Amino acid sequence: MGFLIVISGFSCSTDPVSEVRVVSDGQGQRLQVNGEDYMIFGMNWDYFPIGTNYSYNLWSQSDEIILSALANEMPLLKNMGVNTIRQYSHIPPRWVQFIYEEYGIFTVLNHSFARYGLELNGQWVGKVNYSDLTVRQIVLDEVSEMVESFHEVPGVLMWLLGNENNFGLFWEGGETENLPEGESVETYRARHLYSLFNEAISAIHELDDKRPVAIANGDLLFLDIIAEEIENLDVFGTNVYRGLSFDDLFQAVDQKLGIPVMLTEFGADAFHAIEMQEDQASQARYLLENWHEIYTQSSGQGKLGNAIGGFTFQFSDGWWKHGQQTNLDSHDTHASWSNGGYSHDFVPGNNNMNEEWFGICAKGPSDSLGLYDLIPRTAYYTLQEIHSLNPYTTDVTPDQINNHFSNIQSAREN
Repeated sequence: MGFLIVISGFSCSTDPVSEVRVVSDGQGQRLQVNGEDYMIFGMNWDYFPIGTNYSYNLWSQSDEIILSALANEMPLLKNMGVNTIRQYSHIPPRWVQFIYEEYGIFTVLNHSFARYGLELNGQWVGKVNYSDLTVRQIVLDEVSEMVESFHEVPGVLMWLLGNENNFGLFWEGGETENLPEGESVETYRARHLYSLFNEAISAIHELDDKRPVAIANGDLLFLDIIAEEIENLDVFGTNVYRGLSFDDLFQAVDQKLGIPVMLTEFGADAFHAIEMQEDQASQARYLLENWHEIYTQSSGQGKLGNAIGGFTFQFSDGWWKHGQQTNLDSHDTHASWSNGGYSHDFVPGNNNMNEEWFGICAKGPSDSLGLYDLIPRTAYYTLQEIHSLNPYTTDVTPDQINNHFSNIQSAREN
């Protein structure tokens, strides 16, 4: 039994960290935490008051503000059945531990893997060259530093590397090396990226033998190269926006990699690009169908059994996402990209995905401290009903899962 110590105004336990394993058997693949099956009912969670953007950092605020923000939002997550959040590695270790011990919510800790740039020779480089030896060493050092800082912290479920770094390879600019014959520029860059992932995963395994390692790929792009370049990946994480179904995702990963799938991002916006108004019902329907597919592809349900859960995107609206540095006080309704998988408001040639409206909750105005209330959308209650059933519970059958999802009316009322 652990004892309590006081750190910066609140109590922390010295209980040992959980042991997290990937288990494979005839039923499929799943996570176990301290020997118990664990399905990830996850959420991409962040905290940005209206009028701020990516430069705002909750963790640099006072403990009073942080504790108040967490007290507003963590119970909402817990009441929705969320057991895991995804956080980038700038979160201080003590807050990961606090969220776990106070609210029972694990954190998947995410290193961006230079997705948004890094400092090189005293200058900030926005788009890095993963073949550069200096860049590679900086990234490896940062990853090792993250693991060394967090590996004894209770509440860390898994290590996650990158965020659609494969999409970030498609920029203009000359290569510093000649390309191998028959390879495109992007393929060449991808090999360097994924070989670096391989090195980083090996480094993490050396430092921490209690948790698995995942990457956050952009859909299935470069899956063949991943299979060739990465030999030690525990979990394939991927950001996927395909509409109502993930289609061949689980089959492709099973055939190429043979490891479990974790959906690091998926979901739908709550704005109808044709009708130009909020559309809570459609958002809830997409999430219902996505989670239904995750459940049916989970271990023991008679299919591939390689789905271990996922992180709905995202908990609250990001008012800064369109433009990122302008109109921060305005809830922008300009669609910024097009996706035919979301057929309810798709028109060929027009954008239909509204980056500022992906929240499961709408965001209220901030007070003088930057604190705000959230207003749950229909999707909140849909997810609450979804997560009330754990597919790993003994004797849960495919028919029970299908009935469970069929009886969730909040996402079917239109």
